[in-house]
Amino acid sequence: MTISPTSAPRGLFGLAAAALLAFTAAPALAVEPFTAQYQANYMGMRADATMQLAPEGDNRWKYSLNLAGAGARLEQNTIFETRGDQWRPLSSVDSQRGESGIAAMLVRRRSVDGVYNWDTGEARWTGDVRDGQGGPVALQPGDLDGMLMNLVLVRDVQAGKSPLRYRLVEDGRSKRQVFEREGTEQVTVGGETKQATKVVRTDGRRQIIAWIVDDLPVPARLLQRRDGKDHIDLRLQSFR
Repeated sequence: MTISPTSAPRGLFGLAAAALLAFTAAPALAVEPFTAQYQANYMGMRADATMQLAPEGDNRWKYSLNLAGAGARLEQNTIFETRGDQWRPLSSVDSQRGESGIAAMLVRRRSVDGVYNWDTGEARWTGDVRDGQGGPVALQPGDLDGMLMNLVLVRDVQAGKSPLRYRLVEDGRSKRQVFEREGTEQVTVGGETKQATKVVRTDGRRQIIAWIVDDLPVPARLLQRRDGKDHIDLRLQSFR
């Protein structure tokens, strides 16, 4: 996920946070609805975030993230469908705005809608898009948007998949995403200590780190860093 005065959080956060380059599906895992509450810290400001997965019918699901606090509001969601072991995006919404205080100056109002049309094999974006970011981008089997990559990453880590290589399609382009395992660490969720697998993606001056617990379908913690400094930090508080 990326939050800045000029861009909304991507790929959860991207945990700011794609498709397998040589796609080999992980073992089929049941998709089940959930609600997760996070404590957030971004740009030095405190906020609360809710992550949800809800059924939309006909093998379709809505995965959403809503973050509010310190005068800022960020909303992301993706509608995706499950086809066996492949989960593919159909549409996405990504918006941010600063409503009051310092956030009104730091967080620029922005809203972008994406459509992933698998019949035509193209993805396009409308709204507050820059020149060249409206698409179309040709789709390939296994392509993901930023939000859906979070779910797939957790699934693949828990399934022991390696390598963790993805193709992210958003903002009028496709981009390779490679996560590396960096051992295990302890994290705290709801007052309980849990063992988590730590995975890291480094892309120039930006870095995304996720801590993934075996029995949770969402990251227990998700940290985005810029130039070696913490930019966004999400820590799971409760899950149901």
